[in-house]
Amino acid sequence: MDVSIAPESDTAFYSVSDRRFFPGLVALLNSLRLVGHDEPLIVVDAGLTPGQRELLADHVELLRAPASEQHPVFLAPAGPVQRPSQVAILIDADIIVTRHLSELVEAAGAGRVVGFVNDPPNDVRFHPEWGPALGLGPLRRQPYLNAGFVAFPAALSSRLLPEWTEGQNAIGVEGTRYGRGSLEDPFYFADQDVLNAILAARFGSGELLFLEHRLAPHPPFRGVNLVDERTLACRYGDGAEPYLLHHVLAKPWLKATPNTVYSTLLSRLLLAPDVTLRLDPGQLPLRLRQGWAAAADRRRAGTAAFVRDNGRRQLGRFRIRSRLARLGMRHAA
Repeated sequence: MDVSIAPESDTAFYSVSDRRFFPGLVALLNSLRLVGHDEPLIVVDAGLTPGQRELLADHVELLRAPASEQHPVFLAPAGPVQRPSQVAILIDADIIVTRHLSELVEAAGAGRVVGFVNDPPNDVRFHPEWGPALGLGPLRRQPYLNAGFVAFPAALSSRLLPEWTEGQNAIGVEGTRYGRGSLEDPFYFADQDVLNAILAARFGSGELLFLEHRLAPHPPFRGVNLVDERTLACRYGDGAEPYLLHHVLAKPWLKATPNTVYSTLLSRLLLAPDVTLRLDPGQLPLRLRQGWAAAADRRRAGTAAFVRDNGRRQLGRFRIRSRLARLGMRHAA
């Protein structure tokens, strides 16, 4: 893989989206613009519809996904490979940016890979098998980064992107969360495990900046308060301000989820008159629209999500989910 192409811009954001992630991608775009980022957003098209491409055309640069039949989760490196920049920021389409990222851009521009530590207990995830499986050699134990946001300078691209892509191709999907993998499998988190293995083998500790997880929290976003819906500003009780909200797992636009600060901002970012790309309310589930009927549906959806999630926790508590999963796999075999 050739990553020696001259960078075309100072800083660029890169994401991946298919038709199902389109609302999240629009929210990401609008949040970047509202907090003051006017840099290019470059999107690898992993299966957007013609109508979605038309809506995005004036606001992002769309790239074709590589011809290989890769799972979309493995496409993150494709953007900066095709359109390099001095500072590349890989950012998932289920993220809302809540404050300007100038400090992180500056850190990456100074020669460091910048990311946020994953949520506990997977903040210290480590598998010695990563080294031999990927041909990396010895690995250093260090914090485990979430792959939803990764910033790095062009000077480090040749040490990161080729091995990340090759490693993903080597592991495939079967042993990951997108296949039949379990949490104990070394590559259950797929692209994220490969990324962390490379960082632990190919980069010195001085080339990495690990930011605490609470600055890029996951659901249920405990302790995060919405300070200003207009500016997207969020804050913890101790005054700390997260850079972004990352809605891992179930997506609010695809499934009923508990009401959170993310879902509140999602509706604002998709429908408010001041956003860069405003969607038609008819394109969204009722719970994400505005008005009394939407508010009632949000309460209904929140209750349903709570009952469902609590039931799943109880099944997990008694290991019933694991038993059902094993029975299902045996039946399939």
